[in-house]
Amino acid sequence: MNNVLRIVLIVIVLGLAGTVWDGFFILQEGAQAVVTQFGAPVGRPVVNAGLHFKTPFIQDVAYFDKKIQIWDGDPNQIPTNDKTYVYLDVTARWRIADALVFLQSVNNEARAQTILDDIIDSTVRDLVNKNDLVEIIRSSDWSPEAEGARFSSDEEPIRHGRDKITQMIYDISSQATPKYGIELVDVMMKRVNYIDSVQKKVYDRMISERKRIAAEKRSEGEGEKAEILGKVERELRTVTSEAQREAAEIKGRADAEATRIYAETYSKDPEFYAFYESLRSYEQAVGKNTRLVISTDSPLYKYLASAGR
Repeated sequence: MNNVLRIVLIVIVLGLAGTVWDGFFILQEGAQAVVTQFGAPVGRPVVNAGLHFKTPFIQDVAYFDKKIQIWDGDPNQIPTNDKTYVYLDVTARWRIADALVFLQSVNNEARAQTILDDIIDSTVRDLVNKNDLVEIIRSSDWSPEAEGARFSSDEEPIRHGRDKITQMIYDISSQATPKYGIELVDVMMKRVNYIDSVQKKVYDRMISERKRIAAEKRSEGEGEKAEILGKVERELRTVTSEAQREAAEIKGRADAEATRIYAETYSKDPEFYAFYESLRSYEQAVGKNTRLVISTDSPLYKYLASAGR
């Protein structure tokens, strides 16, 4: 009897130990879990961190992350609507929104990456195929005025732009992920570039465009230069004319004053004035090799004759 009781106690102790060992599980922060029984989910997902109970030895726990995870697609060369290949590298952020649906439809995160490959890559390819190259490489808020340029005759205005197309990729892809228990948080174009065969043509076009802009700037500069020089020339003429006018006025006043002084002097001593004017005439008329032939009744002879006495 004692042996039977001892065995029963041992069984009870082992059962309790097994219950404690396998009947409880701890859910860490940033994780969520689904309890399964013989592989089938039981109840709703466990999302609160802490100690939780399950039926020991019969039920298992599948753990999943609640944190946002990264999806990186394989860089692809995709043709645009205008038959030009563009190199795209797209990335996305996602998380498991419903662990129960995720377990039933996806099962693990590796397969989730594959499903996202199919959903996002196909959406990216479809939208790139439907839009021209300019829509992919230029941002939605691009405008020719922002770069000081004008549209060329063969260039269409931006309808969507890279940002709006990225948003469209997100909107379409996010509608397909809830059935897998996945929430698509964000989609971004990590890299957008031309393929090698197109790059040279694009660079040539960029160089040509910059040369055209430079020529326009030089032409505008020459126009402004001519305008400034013309303004300077007009101002110089105005200043010169004003100076000449003031000089003529000053000279006129000086001549008038000189005439007044001469007249005043002449009226005081006419003989001296005549003598002075005759000397000035001699100075202007007689040089080093000059010979004078004058008559005795000439006014010039009068003073020359008196100088010889």
